[in-house]
Amino acid sequence: MTVTVGGLTYLEQIREAVSYIQSRLGGSSPKLGLILGSGLGDLAERVADPVTIPYSEVPHFPVSTVEGHAGQFVAGTLEGKSVIVMQGRFHYYEGYAMRKVVFPVYVLKELGVECLVITNAAGGMNRVFQAGDLMLIADHINMTGDNPLIGPNHSELGVRFPDMSEAYSKLYRELAHRLAGELEAGDGRKLQEGVYCGISGPAYMTPSELTMLARLGGDAVGMSTVGEVIAARHCGLSVLGISCITDMAVGEELEPLTHEQVVAVANRTKPKFIELVKAFVREVEVS
Repeated sequence: MTVTVGGLTYLEQIREAVSYIQSRLGGSSPKLGLILGSGLGDLAERVADPVTIPYSEVPHFPVSTVEGHAGQFVAGTLEGKSVIVMQGRFHYYEGYAMRKVVFPVYVLKELGVECLVITNAAGGMNRVFQAGDLMLIADHINMTGDNPLIGPNHSELGVRFPDMSEAYSKLYRELAHRLAGELEAGDGRKLQEGVYCGISGPAYMTPSELTMLARLGGDAVGMSTVGEVIAARHCGLSVLGISCITDMAVGEELEPLTHEQVVAVANRTKPKFIELVKAFVREVEVS
């Protein structure tokens, strides 16, 4: 069974998007890809010799509709390495099918990306955390009720049953911890590590729901990332995941929250986030 949209298969749509982006990159082949979450898009402004490609110009791309997501690729060099940055992402709660949400991940893979840095804004459920912390994602719990691999599998993209025993690279996490220790940036707080719970959204969770997730082993909760990481591992990309803890989501102590508050805290955390990612890009080994 082959699913077609507008007469094209999913794989054909990916290849058309890749072809267009390649035509704009002038022959460069980025090995590092970055997906920047809410309030964290300013890192793209550090890219040298940038080529900016709005998502609206790329064939078959959805449109990013959320505040804090610029909705464009920025390609160029960062810390001396060829990179392509997604300044904004797509979310399941925007009404897109999960396969559409992760479409850019496969495009990045076909462009030549080997290492993918995925970032997000998240609520902290671990009582040790504080708003403004950065958390390396060690693992995730998929609470979205969906999976981007449901449906026909294109063997050209990946195997039918991909392994998820190390969804987030242990080697990358070790490198990030070492670099964070050397930087001692911002307020000097320790780089956290934990389990990310991905939910569908768009409503924030109730106190009882947050208490349940914490008891299941979750340390942070957000509305993105999980589908992208499943797709990344499906097509063989290695992943570093970083959450910016923008608020404390402890069920028994929950306070009202707005998206504007989330973006505001992400903005304050940007300096240490940018320095950590820049250091990682500088040190990580790619072919």
